[in-house]
Amino acid sequence: MTERLLAEKRGTVGWITFNNPERRNAMSLDMWEALPRALDAFEADGEVRVIALRGAGEKAFVSGADISQFEKDRSSPEGVQRYEEMAEGAQLRLSACDKPTVAAIRGYCLGGGVNIALACDLRIAAEDARFGIPAARMGIGYRASSTKNLVDTVGPAFAREILITARQFSAAEALSMGLVQRVVPAAEFEASAQALLADIAANAPLSMRTGKRIVRELLRSSDGFDAEAARAWVRECMSSEDYKEGRRAFMEKRKPAFKGK
Repeated sequence: MTERLLAEKRGTVGWITFNNPERRNAMSLDMWEALPRALDAFEADGEVRVIALRGAGEKAFVSGADISQFEKDRSSPEGVQRYEEMAEGAQLRLSACDKPTVAAIRGYCLGGGVNIALACDLRIAAEDARFGIPAARMGIGYRASSTKNLVDTVGPAFAREILITARQFSAAEALSMGLVQRVVPAAEFEASAQALLADIAANAPLSMRTGKRIVRELLRSSDGFDAEAARAWVRECMSSEDYKEGRRAFMEKRKPAFKGK
């Protein structure tokens, strides 16, 4: 990996930490490059049930791209294309992850940080979180895939407000527009995030994977929806050992012990 992106397994949770605190965890090229590899490793690990993404420290989740690299890496057409391809590839890999992903957001979540958070399934934020996409303040064109994620999440009206004003939004505003699903007091943030991850990790992996895949299919155009694949994923769940375990646990009034099989 890179020292600026850390990957650590803790029980059933795979933690990805953006570790560039001196720049408020701004994304450098090596961080974008390392993110898909971290996801690959956690997705291949049968013990990992949920993947959590966070920023080092309490000041930022990800404050955007590392502007100190712009002159060197994003000042020429070739450099811009390379950066865009790498960042978009990481974003698409995160969106395509079959395991549940949770963005645990404290402090600044700006630009590329919003892209990363939107590519996750769930977003929990502390009250001190701040959100925004300042591309219009720097003359940056916002890529279509990122804009689609934004529109799919908050709708076109809020998406236009976020992109055109380029201002920062509070956690409460982010919650009201659907940019995050949960906001908690900063003092309770760690415990709330851990509780959410534990709840997710206790669920049936095949069921969660099927839910994620079908949602992805439904977000495609009507012509692109693969109905047969969706039916096959459901059949896989219904013929699994986990479905049998779930039925038995319900009848026996106990917590199920799912194995992802």
